[in-house]
Amino acid sequence: METTEIRRLVTLEDTHWWYRERRAILRRELRALGRPGRALDIGAAGGGNTRVLTEAGWDATATDTSETAVELARQRGVNAVQADARALPFESGSVDLVTAFDVLEHIREDYLVAEEIARVLAPGGHTLIAVPCDMSLWSPHDDAVGHVRRYYRDSLTEVVEKAGLRVDRIWSWNVLLRPLVVWHRRRSKGSDLRKLPALINVGLSAVVLAERYLPVTSLKGVTLFLHARLGK
Repeated sequence: METTEIRRLVTLEDTHWWYRERRAILRRELRALGRPGRALDIGAAGGGNTRVLTEAGWDATATDTSETAVELARQRGVNAVQADARALPFESGSVDLVTAFDVLEHIREDYLVAEEIARVLAPGGHTLIAVPCDMSLWSPHDDAVGHVRRYYRDSLTEVVEKAGLRVDRIWSWNVLLRPLVVWHRRRSKGSDLRKLPALINVGLSAVVLAERYLPVTSLKGVTLFLHARLGK
């Protein structure tokens, strides 16, 4: 992701409906994992998700290839290290959780990222991954933010399992708003990262929040989430 997009993301993520609800999903998944340990948040940008990990009691480190992202994360009080997700500067078996939200789709050698996640995880360690799904949703937004691909359930599962990780669960998110996204992306001319009018932001937040209570995660959405672990 380019420096301008990273700076824009950092200014938006505390209030934007998309990022707020993703942090809520992360909090929910962390509660299910139980006792905190050491966590690595790769491709962390300004460290918004890393802060969620820290607040939940995890000893969390953010990594990003961008010097700007690392600098912004540190300014926000996040422990951050500049690193390539394909060659993480951490010992094998040294972390209990790796989060990778919107990372794999930016890297051609996504299998190397999955292998690095598996390498740094301790036995029984977990990973939470989020990626954009469905190539039929490809638009100028994907080009603008540096996506290489969008995923399907099978393609994401294959990359993760080939790295030696066992997939516990894979589910769709942003299902209810998918028709609106399809309509918008057909008219898109670039990145969707922008500040929204307050009423629109509240309305979109209400719709996506409803997914917490509806049985829609098996349907087509805009994002795929995956939870996997190392070992049995």
